[in-house]
Amino acid sequence: MVTIEQIEIVSLEALNTLYDELMGGRADPLKLENAFRTIREDERYVLLGAFVDGELLGSLMGIVCQDLVGDCRPFMVIENVVVSSRARRQGLGKKLMTAIEAIAHERDCYYIIFVSGEKRKEAHIFYEAMGYREEKVEGYRKHLSSH
Repeated sequence: MVTIEQIEIVSLEALNTLYDELMGGRADPLKLENAFRTIREDERYVLLGAFVDGELLGSLMGIVCQDLVGDCRPFMVIENVVVSSRARRQGLGKKLMTAIEAIAHERDCYYIIFVSGEKRKEAHIFYEAMGYREEKVEGYRKHLSSH
């Protein structure tokens, strides 16, 4: 049985395994736990997991950002969308995206935005099937080094 729910601290090891698949490396467990505790205290963050018979096999994070233009409604940024390679094409990604969209509606967000790596063509097909459309914009990122 598949359930979509907030990720709890007991699932951090499984979440780190998913992030290893996504990023090609594991987070330091202590840093992960500290960051997790920080975001759990901030109501703007939503960290959802897709659990199959109790096992975490997918996740995504949504962050609600308050906008200051137009009607000053918030928007949502989605990050770290991942479904285990063992569980793809079983509807987990769709269930996660549908759940985060419902939360964005509840929080009066007027749009959802996310980026996806240029080479992730299979993910792009999935996002388009979910109703997302590519917008021709330039994305920029600057990695900041530690002091």
